[in-house]
Amino acid sequence: MMKKLLFLLLGIMMIFWLAACGNGDDDTSSEPAGGDSDSSDSNDSEPAADDGEEMTLRIAWWGDQTRNDYTNEVIQMYMDQNPNVKIEAEYAGWDDYWQRLAPQAAANELPDIIQMDLSYITQYADNNQLADLTPFIGNQIDVTNIADTIVSGGQVGDGIYGFNLGVNAVGFNYNPALLEEIGVDSLPENWTWDDYMELADKTAAAGYYFDTGMQSDVFFNYYLRTHGQRLYAEDGSGLGYDDDQLFVDFFSMLQELVEKGATPTPDYLAQLAGPEDDPVVKQEGIGIWQWSNQFVGLQQVAGLPFDIHPMPGPNADDGLFLKPSMFFSITENSQHKEAAAQFIDFFVNDVEANKLILGDRGVPGSSVVKDALTSEISEAQALVFEYIEWAEQNSTPMGAPDPAGAGQIIELLDGLAEQMNYGQISPEDAAQNFRNQAQSILSQN
Repeated sequence: MMKKLLFLLLGIMMIFWLAACGNGDDDTSSEPAGGDSDSSDSNDSEPAADDGEEMTLRIAWWGDQTRNDYTNEVIQMYMDQNPNVKIEAEYAGWDDYWQRLAPQAAANELPDIIQMDLSYITQYADNNQLADLTPFIGNQIDVTNIADTIVSGGQVGDGIYGFNLGVNAVGFNYNPALLEEIGVDSLPENWTWDDYMELADKTAAAGYYFDTGMQSDVFFNYYLRTHGQRLYAEDGSGLGYDDDQLFVDFFSMLQELVEKGATPTPDYLAQLAGPEDDPVVKQEGIGIWQWSNQFVGLQQVAGLPFDIHPMPGPNADDGLFLKPSMFFSITENSQHKEAAAQFIDFFVNDVEANKLILGDRGVPGSSVVKDALTSEISEAQALVFEYIEWAEQNSTPMGAPDPAGAGQIIELLDGLAEQMNYGQISPEDAAQNFRNQAQSILSQN
């Protein structure tokens, strides 16, 4: 009789526990996609890659064809060493990637490993779609040669929801020969925004573009940081700045550059078929504002020697930070989390694999890998490594990751920036519009 009562009580408790787990507002389920009802997600019970049991892992990423090619090579290298593991690759460009990921997340059918960006990691983690990697770090994922500050780049709340694949910093990637052609020997070492505007005027007068514009959220956030502010509040509940004049000043500057012909119009940029059509590649523009891991690709497409220069100031050190280039996250619906963690370990720690990757996803976090690549990397990649080494000494901590809703904020800001460059809205009106809509989005956090 006691045994029957005990089983009855346990059954009732289990019903309440399952009901509580399924009571969230997101579309995820506590049961792995395609799994049997008695399958377990616990790290102790699932087979690891080296246990010999055949398994299939799905992995998804965004990137260009070069990234697709070498990533597939790394995957094949891993499968050759682990013949019981089959890895299915899914990849796309940036926009298509997130459009594909959203319905997979809603259906609880995400790939086992997904490439994750700082702008989305909080959203996916908060929706219980990503697994906390803490149990795997130091076990399946060796971090002996990786600094804690790099590992913590994927922290959301009390957990690690993405493993940092490398670090980046923003800068100005430019053609020094074309700069000399307009009569400028070199960029000022500690240049300011005023220096930038003067150089842009001189470039436009010579019939060239100085640059191709700035990605709104990235460089507005940098500008805010140089003024002791940031785009988002630390707790993600709202914007991180109070003075809309900062918005007006920054976007008025960008609008003025378009009007002067120092940067291309939105119409011009919309007609570009690909990287090979970029005015900098065609030697019609001096340089591009971008992340350091994009430098090598730019030089390869252009077939020209480029250089990297730090951001304008004042207070450039306060504005600059080392950003996780991207992460590999393990999804909560994965039935093979340990095996997925072992692949991530291979990706970040295996020297031969990284001779294929060559820092494309950011300067490697492993000191052993970084040292091993010094004799392998190109002159262009060496410049990136040197710039990151310099940035480590001339930057400030990144702060909290982008909050949930950051993707919507970026779309909103990009849209307003385009309208300002078309002259359809004033920076003053855009500032108020942005604040109202952004606060509404972030207030849900």
